[in-house]
Amino acid sequence: MSGPPIISGRGLCRHYRRGSETVRALDGVDIDVQAGESVCVLGPSGSGKTTLINLLSALDAPTAGSLVIDGRRVDGLAEPELVQIRRGTLGYVFQQFHLLPTLTVAENVALPLLFLGRRADPEVLGRVLRAVGLEDRATHLPKELSGGQMQRVAIGRALVVQPRVLIADEPTGNLDRHTGETIFDLFLNAVRDEGLALVVTTHNLALAERCDRTVTLEDGRVTASTTRLKSAAETAAPLPPTDSPTK
Repeated sequence: MSGPPIISGRGLCRHYRRGSETVRALDGVDIDVQAGESVCVLGPSGSGKTTLINLLSALDAPTAGSLVIDGRRVDGLAEPELVQIRRGTLGYVFQQFHLLPTLTVAENVALPLLFLGRRADPEVLGRVLRAVGLEDRATHLPKELSGGQMQRVAIGRALVVQPRVLIADEPTGNLDRHTGETIFDLFLNAVRDEGLALVVTTHNLALAERCDRTVTLEDGRVTASTTRLKSAAETAAPLPPTDSPTK
């Protein structure tokens, strides 16, 4: 991976008052994320994982420090400018699915485009539905889906805006082990196939170890950063396209 990081944070802090006490939820965190890289943030409850995710998502503002997203410094920007950055660059998947019960799978997936003032391109929408394995469920309502399928809808909703960064906070926390592994496959496929950057939190160490890098937080500070050695198959150059159909 080369070039400037798609996300770069320096000295990120998030402090707030609790009575007479100052709580340092995040305390001087440096982090870079490259396009095409998967980064998992680890740490016990209260370590600052969700706080960091919210800062990197431009959903919260740092108390101190600088944050650059896609070449633009975002700390200190007004909310209308942050909205445009969030909508144009970032895709979100959280533990709760937040699907609208009266909309079909396809309509839920396409919903973010409505807020962007864009019409859903049938080709893009079809590709996203195929990518998350829901092409045959496009007309179903959320009540007709399993938990894993609803999370797939949430992933499709994040991907349909064609973001540069995918951010996921405990996306497999409500799912069984097998379904969680399948959902994680979808994230890593998006990194590989679309060149997205992925920032994800999880308590599942087996899933975390599949990411390119893990960042461990304790008491609001980075205590470890580990890069995974890729296999020869992962680092090999992709095969050139062929005009012959695959049998």
